Amino acid sequence: MSWVRAILLARGLSRGWGGILRVSCTGTPFSQVSLQGLHCGAATHSSDSPLVPRPTEPSRGPVKAVAPHEELFGQAPGGEQDKASFVRAVQNFGQHNVRKRGHVDFIYLALSKMRQYGVERDLAVYNMLLDVFPKEVFRPRNIFQRIFVHYPRQQECGIAVLEQMENHGVMPNKETEFLLIQIFGRKSYPMLKFLRMRLWLPRFKNINPFPVPRDLPQDPVELARLGLRHIEPDLSAKVSIYQVPLPRDSTEASDPIQPHIVGIQSPEQQAALARHNPARPIFVEGPFSLWLRNKCVYYHILRADLLPPEEREAEEIPEEWNLYYPMQLDLDYGRSGWDDYEFDIDEVEEGPVFAMCMAGAHDQATLAKWIQGLQETNPTLAQIPVVFRLAGSTSELLAASPRLKQETPSQGQAEEEDNLQQQQQGQS
Repeated sequence: MSWVRAILLARGLSRGWGGILRVSCTGTPFSQVSLQGLHCGAATHSSDSPLVPRPTEPSRGPVKAVAPHEELFGQAPGGEQDKASFVRAVQNFGQHNVRKRGHVDFIYLALSKMRQYGVERDLAVYNMLLDVFPKEVFRPRNIFQRIFVHYPRQQECGIAVLEQMENHGVMPNKETEFLLIQIFGRKSYPMLKFLRMRLWLPRFKNINPFPVPRDLPQDPVELARLGLRHIEPDLSAKVSIYQVPLPRDSTEASDPIQPHIVGIQSPEQQAALARHNPARPIFVEGPFSLWLRNKCVYYHILRADLLPPEEREAEEIPEEWNLYYPMQLDLDYGRSGWDDYEFDIDEVEEGPVFAMCMAGAHDQATLAKWIQGLQETNPTLAQIPVVFRLAGSTSELLAASPRLKQETPSQGQAEEEDNLQQQQQGQS
């Protein structure tokens, strides 16, 4: 290796002396000549760089760089964010970038923008994103390319498209299958994901015995009615609207803030409330959260404490109605000292629940109107003391309740962006 070093050193010296002689012929002062060619080390210094290293500057906070191809989604003439604008952005990417360079970053960006444009449940848009991939390029040609994942970053991007379809309940069709075969081939992970979706999505689509509609109502009264029906298992329960919110254009000065109050109560709950001892108080507890897809609503309950064992009345159940038939089984088994007489049973006994409600505000004044409305159908409630057990964060919920419709979709969009960023980091 010594002769190699000698050749490199001679070549560097010849370049350096050649530069000096060239400058001397032109009349340039020798002090302005850069001796970069004389340095044979790996690190070279410019004429302006100081010899003494400068102190390190304090590190600043991370600056969020603009995502590539972000400008394609801002070219709408009126700034509309609809399906037409989204399709136009995808078409512009294919027209201005014929060789499809940066298509993976563009697809990840488009996936994060779909909820914002309202196309997260459109199958045609997902097929259009798959069509962005170059064709016949990422298909494995031999057994070794199939064993070692061929073009892993592109395959993970295709899986991300299918996973977002699965999260929103979008069923792929024949066009999706044709695109995946044309892009990745049959022996690929995106095609395996497609086959699993075709197998399990139809079986799990209608498996929920209490389905929630895909498009939730925007009216808070109808949304509260849907939430209460979703909680109450008794089909004979009656939903009552005790108060409706005032329209925005109303100018009444008597009650400028009038939140909605919707309650539900079954005939069995009315009978239990009529048999309740007036000497024992009942409690209004809450608010408790309930998620209906991407919307969170809050409800309150009217309940009583559990009766002591000496005051309980044992109900006689006929043997043919008992699920655990027979009710009594007298068997004399010999027990020893190793037998455990204690069992871990996760059954928690609670007091009876007499009614439930959903209101636009979670303060005591609003819930007192609900109790007054219950007294019309439950006359004994006027003789029973009512105690309010409201959560300590009631004011925070009251302040955040008008913004629930606007903040909840952004939270879901942030979660999808985090998942896409984690997938991109895993690929790198």
